[in-house]
Amino acid sequence: MPTDETPVNPGEPTDTVPAESTPAEPTPAEPKAAKKKAKPAAPRKAKPAAAKKTAVVKPKAAKAVKPKTVKTVKPKAAKAPKPATKKAVKPKAKKALKPAAKKAAKPKAKKLAKAPKAAAVVETAQLISSKVVYQGPLFRVLHDKLIEPGGRSSERDVIRHNGSVVILAIDSSKSKKNPWIVVERQYRHAAQQFLWELPAGKLDAGEDALAGAQRELAEETGYSAKKWKPLVEYYASPGFLGESMKVFLAEGLVAGDAHPEEDEQIEFRLVKLSDVLKMIEKGAILDGKTLTSVLLYARMKDRKRKK
Repeated sequence: MPTDETPVNPGEPTDTVPAESTPAEPTPAEPKAAKKKAKPAAPRKAKPAAAKKTAVVKPKAAKAVKPKTVKTVKPKAAKAPKPATKKAVKPKAKKALKPAAKKAAKPKAKKLAKAPKAAAVVETAQLISSKVVYQGPLFRVLHDKLIEPGGRSSERDVIRHNGSVVILAIDSSKSKKNPWIVVERQYRHAAQQFLWELPAGKLDAGEDALAGAQRELAEETGYSAKKWKPLVEYYASPGFLGESMKVFLAEGLVAGDAHPEEDEQIEFRLVKLSDVLKMIEKGAILDGKTLTSVLLYARMKDRKRKK
């Protein structure tokens, strides 16, 4: 048989070529074409597959982290403190304060109500003996033996006096808020100094207190008043002095001539209420009846103004 290298005779027909030689030539050509097509197809399919896998992983990680942090933090912090504060504070404060205030207020009100009733009952001592040890033009001194209301026996030296009147004379014609007050300055041997005082004087035996006040104001200052009103009554030194002092408020002053007694050397003037109060604050007024009367009047006047 002729080999592949055997040349074909140009005169012979082509049909004489053996059957086995014809398929041998195209067979090597087909695998080359297949190889060329298979090589580019393999890398193209692998590259997009890898890209798809990486693209799917990234969004999953982002979606899983965000909702977890938001859901766990917010509701727990908001729900926990609210019910705890409401239940603990409100019922304790109401239950503890209300009964305590009611129990404390009731006994105090009862005690204050009973006090005036006991004070209204006047108890006096049982006098065993009384002896006058001194008699003067203004007062007398007694030596008393007695049994006190508590049952104790004692002996006391007491100055007995007919009583005195004090006049708070007010001139409010120029100013009602800050009226003028009549004050006197005279020497007091017991105090060993000059004192600023309100007009005052002793009552005669059996004399009416208002009539005595009108008389004393006219004698010492020359003033008379259109309106009179009792202000207060007090005892200056009840430990040994039985003198009571009745204070009268005199308003609507009318000037006149003064005619004091022979042993009285009195200098008087009108001073504004505000200035008298300043004198009291500075310690320039030491007389008890003046301190008592002026301060009480100023307090009453301030209450009326506030109403």
